[in-house]
Amino acid sequence: MVSIRTRRACAASFARKSSRGSSCGSSRGFTLIELLVVLAILTLLAGLVGPRVLNQLGGAKSKTAGVQIADLDKSLELFKLDVGRYPTTEEGLNALVAKPGSVNGWTGPYLKGGVPTDPWGKPYKYANPGTNGGIEIISLGADGAPGGDGENADIRNTP
Repeated sequence: MVSIRTRRACAASFARKSSRGSSCGSSRGFTLIELLVVLAILTLLAGLVGPRVLNQLGGAKSKTAGVQIADLDKSLELFKLDVGRYPTTEEGLNALVAKPGSVNGWTGPYLKGGVPTDPWGKPYKYANPGTNGGIEIISLGADGAPGGDGENADIRNTP
């Protein structure tokens, strides 16, 4: 850090065009200590903020799965309005993009771009009837196994 007095002295020496013996040339740049302090502050900030940002990204994947499941649920309702029933477990979610066997009234595709995978790259599980008697759409979360907490929790269309 250069003081105002040093800057004025440097300016005066430049005005006289005799910079020999002055300390103006050596006062440029940052010292090693200043750089280390800034680096330590940045590391501290990254250590505090980084985990919070990563947790938000994880929550976003769970929310994305919930939104996709809601869209699949709505598409299944449209399928039911046209056909008179939900797809069977064997027909699965592919019945929303390709006409299953001998179904009458199918006017799909009911999804654009095919059946999506969950945010972790795994297919959604579909069952008709599900555990509650109705249809069930499930993402098994980040770990791909039933149950779990946080990012590994199952996400489903039923409560």
